[in-house]
Amino acid sequence: MPTRFDYFDDPSAPTANSIVPSANVVVTDDAGHILMIRRSDNGNWAVPGGAMDFGESITQTAVRETLEETGIHCQINGLVGIYTDPRHVIHYTSNDEVRQEFSIVFTARYLSGDPTPSDESREVAWVPRHKVDELKMDRSMRRRVEAYVQGEGLPQLG
Repeated sequence: MPTRFDYFDDPSAPTANSIVPSANVVVTDDAGHILMIRRSDNGNWAVPGGAMDFGESITQTAVRETLEETGIHCQINGLVGIYTDPRHVIHYTSNDEVRQEFSIVFTARYLSGDPTPSDESREVAWVPRHKVDELKMDRSMRRRVEAYVQGEGLPQLG
C-alpha cells in the first residue's frame, strides 16, 4: 500500500502542515538517457531527490539524494526550475505529514556508478528521453521532467 499520496489542486486534499526544502535531479548520461527511479513509497517513476538536511547546501542535497537512491555519482550543471505551488501537497501516511511543495530541480551529468536500487527506489534505470512519457508518474513529477525534455531554455518558476 502506498505511503505517499500527491495531490494537485484537489479540494479533498488534506491541509499542509509543513514545508521542507527539497531537491530533484535530472541526471543524464553521455547518450542523453535520463536516470529514473521507481519509488518504493508509491510505485511511481520519478527523478531522484529528497529533503535538505541541516548543514548542507541544496546542491549537496541533490548530489547526496541521487547517490543514496540510485548508486550514481553526479555533478550538478544546471537548473530546470523551482516548484513551490501551494496547490501541490504530499501526504506521508507514516507520520501524517502533509507537505506543501518546495522543490528545486537541477540538471546533472553522470560521473560514475551503476544503477542500484535502495530502500527508497524499487528500480533504477537509464531511460531514453522518448520513452520517459510512457512511465507512470505523479502529475507534479511529469511536469518537472517534461520541462527538462522539452528544453524550454528558461528555468520554470511556480
